[in-house]
Amino acid sequence: MRPLRVGTRASLLARAQSGQVADALATALRREVVLVDVTTEGDVNRAPLAQLGGTGVFVGALRDALLRDEVDVAVHSLKDLPTTPADALALAAVPPREDPRDAVVARSGMTLGELPVGSRVGTGSPRRAAQLHALGLGLEVVAIRGNVDTRVRKVRSGEVDAVVLARAGLARLDRLGDVTETLDPLQMLPAPGQGALAVETRRADVELVEAVRGALDDRASRAAALAERTVLADLEAGCAAPVGALAEVVLGDDGEELWLRAVALSPDGMLSVRRSATGPPTDPIGLGHVLADEMVADGASKLLGDPP
Repeated sequence: MRPLRVGTRASLLARAQSGQVADALATALRREVVLVDVTTEGDVNRAPLAQLGGTGVFVGALRDALLRDEVDVAVHSLKDLPTTPADALALAAVPPREDPRDAVVARSGMTLGELPVGSRVGTGSPRRAAQLHALGLGLEVVAIRGNVDTRVRKVRSGEVDAVVLARAGLARLDRLGDVTETLDPLQMLPAPGQGALAVETRRADVELVEAVRGALDDRASRAAALAERTVLADLEAGCAAPVGALAEVVLGDDGEELWLRAVALSPDGMLSVRRSATGPPTDPIGLGHVLADEMVADGASKLLGDPP
């Protein structure tokens, strides 16, 4: 039997994430697993993600490799996946999710609240930028791109005073020692699906779909991700839009509940629509629809402008 080919972006973080998936598959399926590097548009084009269309710039080449049978499995950061399903592909697994919160890496070990007014804070995310503005701390938000090392180096060199990153990426690279503050979701809601991985296969490979799902899928992580991404889809917003969402499976009085909260903001953070809802973990998509409908009724779509 030939090795199972796992497609991955070539960045250090992507290979770390995909390596964890490959190791888990090798153990569970008792099969040799190899990583196959795939270059995506987001890796070679250094323009701001919003200019590239945001949605899918890190995903398309991996999906094409799957469809051409160059790889058997593709590993993505789930927040990068377009919300429109790819008919020939299956979301075979959402492995257990890392901490989805955002984290700050700042000079002199400071938190956001300790940074002086006018401090330069770097992020490539319109969602983070809008929520930073909404905090009203008088910070200058600077658009940056690059991998984790590049962004942290901008702090060390003094080019910016702080950067905001996904805590999950720092954890997967064993870089949590760089974190000076982990942001409470009350301050900054993460991107829908942040901290979670998406493992895709060809839908027609039924045995492989079932094998990957049995080896890797985490029920609570999948439910949370589906609820969050449904809100994003219903708001007709791409993964680069200023929309945050976080769902969690919690124990309520009558058993497990899925708690979902979301925010949509104007780019300058001056206006926002925030809502929360609870429902059964067995119907995350239904819960997402309910919350999105409430947000649309309150004007969320107008804040986000025309659909991408």
